[in-house]
Amino acid sequence: MEYVYAAILLHKLGQPVNEENLKKVISATGASVDEAKVKTLIASLQGVDIEAELKNASIVRAAAPTTAAAPAKEEKKEEKPSESAAGLASLFG
Repeated sequence: MEYVYAAILLHKLGQPVNEENLKKVISATGASVDEAKVKTLIASLQGVDIEAELKNASIVRAAAPTTAAAPAKEEKKEEKPSESAAGLASLFG
């Protein structure tokens, strides 16, 4: 994940998302650079409009339901016995 975060950081700062810059960001954190991960991420990002993808992710996140601090009690629907029986009768019919 840190490699993706580094790429997003570079993008947000207006820097080119390339191997050299990605390695610098990862190294600056004190982590060791995994060359394979760098190459894979850079290859995966070729032709990707990062800004459009970030906007799309924001839209999806905004559309996702939020969780409440305390779960709300669910109201139980009570079916009338005649409705249940009618539903079962239609199955065996």
